[in-house]
Amino acid sequence: MNPFQEQVKKLFENQQELISKVNMPIKESNGWFQRYQNPILTAAHIPIAWRYDLNEKTNPFLLERIGMNAVMNSGAIKWHDKYLLVTRVEGVDRKSFFAVAESPNGIDNFKFWEEPITMPETDEPATNNYDMRLTAHEDGWIYGIFCAERKDKNNPDLSAATASAGIARTKDLKNWERLPDLKSKSQQRNVVLHPEFVNGKYALYTRPQDNFIDAGSGGGIGWALVDNIEKAIITEEKIIDRRYYHTIKEMKNGEGPAPIKTSKGWLHLAHGVRGCAAGLRYVLYLYMTSLDDPSELIASPGGYFMAPQGEERIGDVSNVLFSNGWIADDDRRVFIYYASSDTRMHVATTTIDRLVDYCLNTPADGLRSSLSVEKIKTLIAKNKAIGY
Repeated sequence: MNPFQEQVKKLFENQQELISKVNMPIKESNGWFQRYQNPILTAAHIPIAWRYDLNEKTNPFLLERIGMNAVMNSGAIKWHDKYLLVTRVEGVDRKSFFAVAESPNGIDNFKFWEEPITMPETDEPATNNYDMRLTAHEDGWIYGIFCAERKDKNNPDLSAATASAGIARTKDLKNWERLPDLKSKSQQRNVVLHPEFVNGKYALYTRPQDNFIDAGSGGGIGWALVDNIEKAIITEEKIIDRRYYHTIKEMKNGEGPAPIKTSKGWLHLAHGVRGCAAGLRYVLYLYMTSLDDPSELIASPGGYFMAPQGEERIGDVSNVLFSNGWIADDDRRVFIYYASSDTRMHVATTTIDRLVDYCLNTPADGLRSSLSVEKIKTLIAKNKAIGY
């Protein structure tokens, strides 16, 4: 084996060591969820063959030919007893694409499939596709709804963009059928398909916004019904989870993955955004809607459920947690897949019962300091009554 082959061998050995590392839990004190020590996917997990030309004649210095920047914002699904993530992979060229990584246990040993997903284009190709939400719908298809970003042709500013909801579907997560983008009177970046028909129609969680970045007059997470997913058009839209001043979702909020159905209602994971001295801060929060009417809010715990901590705070876009994928297993265990600072993927585990208890028994945000104090005093009095 010559020196070049030795270097190639070392590349594969180092990556295999990274992939096969056992991910150990970190104890959490609040009981809501459990974090794990290691990120589950990073740029270093991306297959060697996607990045390096391994032919000594054409790459004698064994240079990385296609640089990768991050793995983040992944949809999730349990498929043939494997835990699959449809990841957003971003190259150093800032272009994102989708790729499937699978794990036998949902916590570690995530390995990418042989090739990234070939996503068909529409008549108006998008510059960038990212942040896919997966929904196994009762119509028999697995749908992926994602942000399709294009240059704003009406604005000469090179940073001006438009966002629409791209829609694709598959039966095997390898071959995808592209449907027309969702048509809406506003821009849409966080659209999620409800897993069941509602009144015989497809139901969408939306996030209307005035422009590519700012929600503006968009009031929060919306709800819309469409007759035909193959030609999805929003004609009516109502806000089901509103934004409020001086809260974790003051600037904008958006649905994360498709909701989980429980006996007490639909369980939702979302992200909230507020402005602070360090810029925008993204956190995750929960809410629940009614089984009879999934657009009816029945529980809205105050504050965030999960926020960036430690090394999660640092990355390409710091101070950000974002999730668009979770898996509810047969044993009621829930795997929450979240990205930190637009750089890497993590997992946290909990259970349906814990999440429902959290939603139904955590006080709502009173929206005033004085009411926050009253909630604390009520809890103190309750504990005093039993001797604490």
